[in-house]
This record gives sequence, C-alpha cells and structure tokens, in this order.
Amino acid sequence: MSRTQRFSPRVLAAALWAAVAVRLARRRLRSKGVQARVPLPPRLGPGAFRGAQAVLRRYSPTCLERALVEQAWLAANGSRRDVVIGVPEGGLQEAPAHAWVDGNNPSPAGRYLELHRLPPPSGRRAHLGRWSRG
Repeated sequence: MSRTQRFSPRVLAAALWAAVAVRLARRRLRSKGVQARVPLPPRLGPGAFRGAQAVLRRYSPTCLERALVEQAWLAANGSRRDVVIGVPEGGLQEAPAHAWVDGNNPSPAGRYLELHRLPPPSGRRAHLGRWSRG
C-alpha cells in the first residue's frame, strides 16, 4: 500500500471518527453501562476502515469498546450485527468476561457462554445527533 493510499482523506476521516468513537464509548459505558452507543461514521466506504483499525490498535480499547466501534462501522456499511457479551464456560475465575461482534470473531463463541446481546443501531437518522456528551 502506498503512502498516498494510507493517508487518503477517507482513511484519515475513518481514523478521526474511530478516535472520537472510542473516547465516547469509554465515557458512555461508565455513565450508561450496556446502553451505551457510539455515533455512526460518515459514509466512507469499507476500504477506509483501515484508518479506524489503526486507531483501535493504538488506543487499546477494551473488548466492549472495540465491539461497539466495530458494530457502528458495520451498521453504517450495511451489515447489522449484534455485540455479544459472554463469560468463560468455567466462570469468571477462569478468565474475564468478553465482548465481540457476532460473526467477526468465531473463536470466542465456542469458549464463552452468551449472557447478553446488544442490537445494532436502529438507523442513521436516529444516530446523527448522538455526538453530544454523555
């Protein structure tokens, strides 16, 4: 991949959105718990997601923060998937709880017992005004 492709406006816009989305996810998870959501990204096309992935690697979000950001990206690009929250089959003494986007990471599903599902955002319009605090 050339330097020009890596720093294209679409990739940079996706990175900026992801940086804001991770910070909002952190704040909203503290205040709203599993009701927290992040805003949908602008329509940038699936190739721009590498910018968001770079930010996700850099910010080291929790699995739930990462899953909420990935879920919003997928929803904005036409793939509505649930975030799944589960615990290890052997209980929390074995390992901590884990969250993932359904269908993105097949390995956790077999090792974790599903506790809760967070449905994808209901639509672009309902999410546009959610950049505000809280």
